[in-house]
Amino acid sequence: MHGVQIHRRTLLASALALLGTPALAQGDAWPNKPIRLVAPGAAGDGVDIFARMLAGPLQDALKQSVFVENKVGANSVIGNDFVAKAAPDGYTMLLSPSSSIAISPIVLPRMPYDTQKDLLPVAQVGASGVLLMANPASGFKNLADMVRHARANPGKLSYGTWGSGSTGHLAMEGIKAHYGLDMPHVPYKGTATELNDLLANNISVGFLDIASPVPHIQSGKLVALGVTGTARGPALLQVPTLTEQGYKFDVNGWYGVFVPARTPQPIVQRLNQEINRILATEETQKKFAALNMPKPPILTAEQFAATVAGDIATWQGLAKMAKLTNE
Repeated sequence: MHGVQIHRRTLLASALALLGTPALAQGDAWPNKPIRLVAPGAAGDGVDIFARMLAGPLQDALKQSVFVENKVGANSVIGNDFVAKAAPDGYTMLLSPSSSIAISPIVLPRMPYDTQKDLLPVAQVGASGVLLMANPASGFKNLADMVRHARANPGKLSYGTWGSGSTGHLAMEGIKAHYGLDMPHVPYKGTATELNDLLANNISVGFLDIASPVPHIQSGKLVALGVTGTARGPALLQVPTLTEQGYKFDVNGWYGVFVPARTPQPIVQRLNQEINRILATEETQKKFAALNMPKPPILTAEQFAATVAGDIATWQGLAKMAKLTNE
């Protein structure tokens, strides 16, 4: 009888211990219910475009529904925070731009989550620069035109980005510091609203993601003055990099899939493998090219985590140069 009591205590202790740690539910049963893929931007934003591009093939690969949920605001911080605080069970994922992962913690005060502690990198989904855009009414054709006008009209030429602490924000602040320009910043809640204001000429210039303005550039409704990063975009080969125009800014942005910290490694590895299989297909690569995104890199979860850590260090240096840190 005494032996039976010890056995029961042991079982109870083991059960309580299991309750305190995340585990792969019922062994290999994951996924056994729909998966939420959070896109921290509005419909039509770059992050929304790529989230929806990924959701369909991922749903087919996992044999389970994958639905995109848009959570808008604060340069993706609202959506990222939602995922950071979600259960680490593999049923809530995030597709985030690099800016809210690597830049926002550097320049924004009182972040509600810790990027490096609360979110776990799964897979990188594309890497590219961002586009410096202008309304045709401005008369700007390239970076030099914008710089010349801004110098002649200090404080009068405002520029837009999709949020404070975004890649575009740091890129333009770097340009301002380099050329000695006075250009007020107009932060939007996402690329879709900024794009609409550029089209309406409510702002003359601004940085936008690599994909959403492509049809408007091709139709002549907007002018691309240049692109950051290491290479021209495949759908806009006529648009030179800023480095080619004399301003060295060869840091690429990216989109990446993240899950809450403490998500079981078998789930992380399965997601990484399935996403990489999708990225490697000719169909996906054609879609990327049509959206002006270079061929996507194929990285392990560990390699992507190293990329994230390296980019945080790089952006921190750029933010300090532009005097945008929250210190």
